[in-house]
Amino acid sequence: MNNKLIILLLSVLTIIPSVRSAESTAPPTKVKRIGLEEYNKMRANTNYVLVDVRSAAEFEKGHIPRAINIDVNSLRFAEKVGALDKSKTYLVNCAVGMRSARACQKMETMGFTNLYDLAPGFDGWKQAGRPVAK
Repeated sequence: MNNKLIILLLSVLTIIPSVRSAESTAPPTKVKRIGLEEYNKMRANTNYVLVDVRSAAEFEKGHIPRAINIDVNSLRFAEKVGALDKSKTYLVNCAVGMRSARACQKMETMGFTNLYDLAPGFDGWKQAGRPVAK
């Protein structure tokens, strides 16, 4: 009985350091979720690219000025995003923050390193009385 307990304890003790090591070597995320104030300050920089990942129909009803539309649910999303300059900074939004989070994940796997996700999305932007283009 004692031998089995000792073997079990040794097994657990050798597994724990390897799990911790794997956790510490995970690459840090390149996506930052930001609020309205920070987003608004950042969008003033014309070198930053604003990407609205909602559908074309949603985009046409209203969007953040200067935003380009690349629908995250489109079959051509990866193709369109792949044509963008990976060295630039991207401010990404959708309606409420779900699709933009997914889009940022996809963009990160494609090699984009400067990604900012508007946490409250376009709906939060609009409700706050921020400018809307059509």
